Amino acid sequence: MDKKIWLLFILLFTFLASACSGGETSAGSDSGSAKKNVQKIIVGTGTQFPKICFLDENGKLTGYDVELVREIDKKLPEYEFEFKTMEFSNLLLSLETNKIDFIAHQMEVNEERQKKFLFNKEPYNVFPLHVAVQKDNNTIQSIKDLTGKKAVVSATSNSAVFLEKYNKENNAGIDIVYSGQGADDSINQIRTGRADATITTPFAVDFRNEQADAQQKIVGEPLLNSKVYFLLRKNETTLQKRIDEALVELKKDGVVSELSKKWLGADYTVDF
Repeated sequence: MDKKIWLLFILLFTFLASACSGGETSAGSDSGSAKKNVQKIIVGTGTQFPKICFLDENGKLTGYDVELVREIDKKLPEYEFEFKTMEFSNLLLSLETNKIDFIAHQMEVNEERQKKFLFNKEPYNVFPLHVAVQKDNNTIQSIKDLTGKKAVVSATSNSAVFLEKYNKENNAGIDIVYSGQGADDSINQIRTGRADATITTPFAVDFRNEQADAQQKIVGEPLLNSKVYFLLRKNETTLQKRIDEALVELKKDGVVSELSKKWLGADYTVDF
């Protein structure tokens, strides 16, 4: 009789142990499922925009837009952001063809972009455009002095869109030249006299002067102080909403302001 009770006890213990083991496996599966539910988001950006999105001396992708996206990623546990770098001129097509999910590259609102894409609603800084020339050039003091002159800009950039519109609306007669790859091309064109000016930001000029001895200067008043946003596909309304929610929190926390000061040299969020 004692042996039967002992045998029954052993069988009961074995059953309970198996049940517990099965429960642990199930919990592990739930954890794995949670990880699978995290959606990977491909963020399109560039490597040639000083202070905004560029490769540092160690080849690391960094800059204001890049670090801000990383902070937003921390706020959104349901997403995992991954950067994909390319030439600026390829970003819109890559977004349109689903190769990337949103663009982080100081995207300014214009009619053409609004027709095809979706901007998030919360701007993340103000983009100040100025005329920049070689430092010994004293003949160009403002955009009005560019009539009959060559201005070099990157195709489809904020600067190009602004200059094309300005030319059309003012019959300005500015010869717009589109640069090749990277900032070095526009630096060389201005340095060698193949172009007379460019349209850019003060922080970009500072960076080029420091890193590439561009010897450029800003002239005239700001041409434009437009707010910039992230650019998404039309159907990405949920992602748009979550990005905006994260941005609002980061602004309240002072993170956006500090990143602007660190990378751009001033708080370009003050006009919000």
